[in-house]
Amino acid sequence: MTPVNRLRQRARPLTPAELASIPWLVRLEETVRPRAADALILSEAEPGEFICRVGRPVTYWFGLLDGLLKMSNDDRLGPLMTFTGVAPGGWFGEGTALKREVYRYNIQALRRSAVVGLPVESFHWLLDHSIAFNRFVMNQLNERLGQFIAAREIDRISDPDVRVARSVANLFHPVLFPGVGEVLRITQQELAYLVGLSRQRVNRALARWEDAGAIRVEYGGLRVLDLEALRRAGRPDGA
Repeated sequence: MTPVNRLRQRARPLTPAELASIPWLVRLEETVRPRAADALILSEAEPGEFICRVGRPVTYWFGLLDGLLKMSNDDRLGPLMTFTGVAPGGWFGEGTALKREVYRYNIQALRRSAVVGLPVESFHWLLDHSIAFNRFVMNQLNERLGQFIAAREIDRISDPDVRVARSVANLFHPVLFPGVGEVLRITQQELAYLVGLSRQRVNRALARWEDAGAIRVEYGGLRVLDLEALRRAGRPDGA
């Protein structure tokens, strides 16, 4: 049995409180919202489990209620490269679901994570019947483009402190990850996996940004005090 099938076996319906925390669901027209809510399922992914695997056909559009995920390439085809992290409140894979393609990336849990799935058939039904859903998906695609442009830029940055600052800022994206708030529950080792640096080097970078007043390292997480300072890190004149 594949890891994805094991996740499905553990799936359950969402509670009313969990449904209320999904940003796009509460925006839907009343005529389509009940059908969308009934189609959603939730499963708890254990650390290291895969939600999506390269080459597998798309079956769900996914969201993260709690936890931390990473999107990466298939290391069987070359060096492991992390594309981005997925923080609470984030939904991902809409491009793959739209085209009904196989996955071109892996999504893996870095910690115990509550993952929500909307079946791809329900995803397309909402596209056909809900203007509000279409607007949400279009906005997601637009923001996702900006996110990947930023990730590409980060890959070319040689200064580790700047890489860490920009990577942390990406995880606090208010549109893509609305469930984060001001505190992201992440360990330095988890951040190291996402940034592609050693835990020790990430620790030094975080200490620099804490001294600068941009973040505060708390037990089990990071609190952002100056998001713009992290976003501007390494830019000429702080632009």
